[in-house]
Amino acid sequence: MIKTRRWNDPPEPDDGFRLLICRYRPRALRKENETWKEWWKDLGPSRELHADYYGKHGPPIGWEVYRQRYLAQMQEEKPRQLIAQLADRVRAGESITLLCSSACEDPARCHRTLLQGLIEEQVRQGRDS
Repeated sequence: MIKTRRWNDPPEPDDGFRLLICRYRPRALRKENETWKEWWKDLGPSRELHADYYGKHGPPIGWEVYRQRYLAQMQEEKPRQLIAQLADRVRAGESITLLCSSACEDPARCHRTLLQGLIEEQVRQGRDS
């Protein structure tokens, strides 16, 4: 099972492996207050994509452009390997919760949901082969 939440959402008993997938670690958060087991920043959007989405260097890009660019970034070697690792864990019966920024309130417009879809696709492909 794969769930998605914000890193500051309180842990739930069925969260399993809580994985932070942001490019940036939350600021001013003490290590002992972290709510995740590991941080895999390579599954977060690139610095450039993050800046473009939030309009740091000009007008912000729209969701569809963001979605396409994020999915393209996840086709690079390192993210593909990490996605495969997560799919293997899910196939083995492990629950995983993908955690994103506290500012990301709409899961439908967050990379954590896109990543969830990629992992679920890998899980299905592994079962079909």
